[in-house]
Amino acid sequence: MNITTLDDFYRDTAALMPAGINKEIGHFNVFNIADLAAINARKHAMQMPYNRRTYYKISLIRGRNRAEYADKVIEIDKNALLFASPKIPYHYVPQDEHQSGFFCVFTDEFMVQAKSGVVLDELPIFLPGGYPVFQLSDADAEEIAFIFRKMNKEIASDYAYKYDLLRTYVLELIHYGQKLQPAASLYPTHTASARISSLFIELLERQFPIESTQQKVRLRTANDYAQQLAVHVNHLNKVLKEQTGKTTTDIIGSRIAQEAKILLKQTNWSVSEISYSLGFEEVAHFSNFFRKQTSVSPMAFRD
Repeated sequence: MNITTLDDFYRDTAALMPAGINKEIGHFNVFNIADLAAINARKHAMQMPYNRRTYYKISLIRGRNRAEYADKVIEIDKNALLFASPKIPYHYVPQDEHQSGFFCVFTDEFMVQAKSGVVLDELPIFLPGGYPVFQLSDADAEEIAFIFRKMNKEIASDYAYKYDLLRTYVLELIHYGQKLQPAASLYPTHTASARISSLFIELLERQFPIESTQQKVRLRTANDYAQQLAVHVNHLNKVLKEQTGKTTTDIIGSRIAQEAKILLKQTNWSVSEISYSLGFEEVAHFSNFFRKQTSVSPMAFRD
């Protein structure tokens, strides 16, 4: 799986990356799709590859498009509101030349500073297994476009608290989308197996992202998670196999490999430091693990 960073995004779209704002307050920017499509028409077709990104994205899409996910393909006929999370890879393919609308990109760090203390990954709209695309009427699309126009106006202003206001607009879009979700999606009822699976994923994701060389993954094995969940390891394996088609060890290994790729590409940490942070006692063990997961060595992947 490819990993797209904000630097990759700005390079691939030929857009200008604002200076300085991703240092202290996280990152936020908003774009007009028609303007960006005109830039990209001179470079390449405007579509997004199937990969994981390191930023969140909310899009108002106006035009025929197709959004492809691991477990679903969603055809967009006219207007749609699309929510993208760093944890869920997707492939976005325009189906005609008449593309318009808006989108904004932002990082978790940007929203953490909201006074509401919002945690993006705990919101229903960004949960794995949800439905991230909503077809809209023309009237709904125009109402959402108005929010994006306010974003465009505000980000160009010199108002001292403009990023606080922009966070409010982002939350307005998120709540708009969540109101479009069926009640069952917002307040799911779990079977015992689904509940165990959900808690396991929560425990796993709680250990990431790794943001310091002093931070270390503590839960490394299937047995570690079984003890935390107070279930037998065999039962945990059975539940996850039924729910996901993968073993506990496979899921843990895949998530650790995903984080390893991010750290190798986005930090200058040594392989030894990354190995330690991911819970490996020996660099050789990490190298062997990474090679099995990706077919290349850590250094070859970084280069």
